[in-house]
Amino acid sequence: MSPVAYRGRWTLDDRGEGFYRELPVNVPDGAPALTVRLAFDRRAGVLDLGCFGPAGFRGWSGGARDSFTIAADWATPGYLPGPLEGGTWRVCLGLHRIPPGGLAYEVVVDTAPATAPPVPPALPPPQRPPRRELPAEPGRRWLAGDLHSHTVHSDGALTVDELAHLAAAGGLDFLAVTDHNTVSHHPSLAAAGRRAGVVLLPGQEVTRDAGHANAFGDVGWIDFRRPADDWLTETEQRGGLLSVNHPLANDRAWRHPMARRPRFAEIWHWTWLDRRWGGPLAWWLAWDPTVLPLGGSDFHSPAQGRPLGVPTTWVQCPGGDVTPDDVLAGISAGRIALSAGRDAPVLLRVGDELVVVGGDGTYLVDPHGGRRVVLGDRQSYPARPGPHRLEAPDNALVALVA
Repeated sequence: MSPVAYRGRWTLDDRGEGFYRELPVNVPDGAPALTVRLAFDRRAGVLDLGCFGPAGFRGWSGGARDSFTIAADWATPGYLPGPLEGGTWRVCLGLHRIPPGGLAYEVVVDTAPATAPPVPPALPPPQRPPRRELPAEPGRRWLAGDLHSHTVHSDGALTVDELAHLAAAGGLDFLAVTDHNTVSHHPSLAAAGRRAGVVLLPGQEVTRDAGHANAFGDVGWIDFRRPADDWLTETEQRGGLLSVNHPLANDRAWRHPMARRPRFAEIWHWTWLDRRWGGPLAWWLAWDPTVLPLGGSDFHSPAQGRPLGVPTTWVQCPGGDVTPDDVLAGISAGRIALSAGRDAPVLLRVGDELVVVGGDGTYLVDPHGGRRVVLGDRQSYPARPGPHRLEAPDNALVALVA
């Protein structure tokens, strides 16, 4: 078919009437590829970009890309390769930021043959530091991980293999790869994890303008256009876990109404830059103190200067070889602890005890605000129900356990 072009101007009224707009395109049977190019003034506004075929979701890149290609045996990261069904396809635009004067745009769609990009060369094995041995229940061990990261499949800078190698080199045992509104990275996770020696958890960051949530597990694509209550129901019905992300992070703060609370929330996010500020803890206790706290770096690129595993989420898992399902089972069971980094002080629940490692000179704070000074590199205390934390003398958070 000849290229098809849409041109127009989105206004504030358009944005008020509906966030997502779809442009229909008729794709003929046997088309070798579908290429979409979006043009607008990025200095003036933001438009998100995605695609749905006759059978449903085929990819999303949000505001990270202005073009994509889908072919039978390859696709732009963020999109699903496979045969192009003949029929009506829909280019989906998200009206993320529209200026008062409106935002002009052009979308050009073509079905001409397209050439796949070259395959990156294989990476050398990563150099992993020794694992940290921490007190655990019999037959279990604590694994260090990060529950929030991105690759080129959304707005990250690294491939899945590059991200896995970086995680292993940083001493992490597991990493959730949570690209925005897509599952195109899922097929490559298991092999990339084996090559790097790190467990990669399938995830997706379900992303809307009123807040984001991580859906963990091999649950298939979650329709981000639906209300947040549907995200929770669909994720749980498919055997996954849903967590509210960075609930106090500027314009990405959580503002979705929900009839039922998820069991998890990313209380410790990289945006908690000054841990003397009690905002995230206050949000947690006001939202629901029974929600299990998680941590995530929200890693996108080494250039940002925010390393993977800061903060670190520890999960107590079975000894021996561990699968993504083992890690998710540990999270679901609440065998979780959070620390500022892999080698930072930790506060762990081990059986009927709370164990502090590396916390000499901190305060152990109980759910009622009671404090006791931790003396020595390793101390154990009778465990009580509810969240506990380690604080520095200046009230900065050091470690956290539900």
